[in-house]
Amino acid sequence: MDGHCIGIVGGLGPYAGLDLVKKLFDSTRAIHDQDHVRVMLHSFPGDIPVRPEFLLGLTNANPGHAIGDIMVGLARAGADIIAMPCNTAHSPRILNVALKKLYAEFPHITYVHIITSALAEISRRALPGARVGLMGTVATLRTRLYQDALEALGFTPVLLNDEGCQKVQEAISNDQFGIKAASNPVTPKAREILLHAAQELADQDIDILLLGCTEIPLALNERLYFGIPTVDAASALAKELIRAYDPARCKE
Repeated sequence: MDGHCIGIVGGLGPYAGLDLVKKLFDSTRAIHDQDHVRVMLHSFPGDIPVRPEFLLGLTNANPGHAIGDIMVGLARAGADIIAMPCNTAHSPRILNVALKKLYAEFPHITYVHIITSALAEISRRALPGARVGLMGTVATLRTRLYQDALEALGFTPVLLNDEGCQKVQEAISNDQFGIKAASNPVTPKAREILLHAAQELADQDIDILLLGCTEIPLALNERLYFGIPTVDAASALAKELIRAYDPARCKE
């Protein structure tokens, strides 16, 4: 029996967690059922306060406390590799609180970071100095989670203007047509907004397009858009999780 078990903090949103598990299966070298990795998905979305609103100062409820409790629960259930398919929740203001709870009880757990995973994938596919078009939530962009990390590696982040960023946010979170309200299938309006955003970034002479929100790939799941290769942060995370589990099982 395998010694490892992957634990996924789901509910951020629910379909993003489910999508990550699917991508784990898709990225695993397997012929038989028994060849797949052991994985647990903990999806209790009602337990976790909203992430963007906390980062934007609209609420004082730090989601990191609930996320940390979930991580501890996964570790108690047997997970020794843990990840969270939400870019926004990787703000240090949230993630550090969660990891402090986890490591206080389970100091040897391996935590696989989605932003580090996405940057590793970009580094494999683009040369330093490449222009990286970035799509994500307003909170992720305002906290510069990706911009600072990209610049530290010698890449040039390219963003939409404020109006374009807000439209992407609407495609994700609008109550009527956003991906969080209608994930399967995504509404035509949400997909149209995201396609237009990808086109605007492509027109800015980018070399690669980074989907820096785990909801966006539910609408945009092709390898190329307008001739530009995409990096899906969730897919990159899935591969890094498998490498942490057993490098030989990862499809390259």
